[in-house]
Amino acid sequence: MSEKPRKIPGPDHPITVTPNPARVVVTVAGKVVADSRNALTLREASYPPVQYIPRQDVDMAALQRTDHASHCPYKGDAAYYSIPAGGERTANAVWTYEAPYDAVAEIKDHVAFYPNRVDSITEQPA
Repeated sequence: MSEKPRKIPGPDHPITVTPNPARVVVTVAGKVVADSRNALTLREASYPPVQYIPRQDVDMAALQRTDHASHCPYKGDAAYYSIPAGGERTANAVWTYEAPYDAVAEIKDHVAFYPNRVDSITEQPA
């Protein structure tokens, strides 16, 4: 088996993880599936910021683990969940890094949602 590529964030590919002072709420099929005042905002290179929400602030019973997986050379291996209540659009709508690389260790035990696969991800004043 070949070794998966592993890269360290730097000036050419910066990654920051910072606490989000806002309340982050995610809805699917008219139901709140995540509601957190402890989200982390991950900013990576030129990609849009991503909200990583602690699992304890997510209705994990509303999610269904899938066999889908991906690898990021900066963050590690990602596992995925679907949200059955949202239908086909929400297949693999949620991802998590269960053993993230050291550079982004803060996102362990957090999940993130694809904005185009849920109804909304809103940031409200805390």
